[in-house]
Amino acid sequence: MARITVEDCQERVNNRFLLVQMAIKRIHQYREGYEALIPSRNKEVVTALREIALGKVMPEDKSHYTPITEKND
Repeated sequence: MARITVEDCQERVNNRFLLVQMAIKRIHQYREGYEALIPSRNKEVVTALREIALGKVMPEDKSHYTPITEKND
């Protein structure tokens, strides 16, 4: 997978503050023993952001979430 950016994640979660909270919560979960939802050999923060960008981790308030849609050419 290519580099991950905050902008990639903002396509899913439209609030930067919420995005940071989600990533921090996910990092804490890793440190408590939770497994990553995607295969990754990156640092925890990168893995958390990738999970968010891929729609594997969603906010509790779904009004801030944009679902992944299939693009038909």
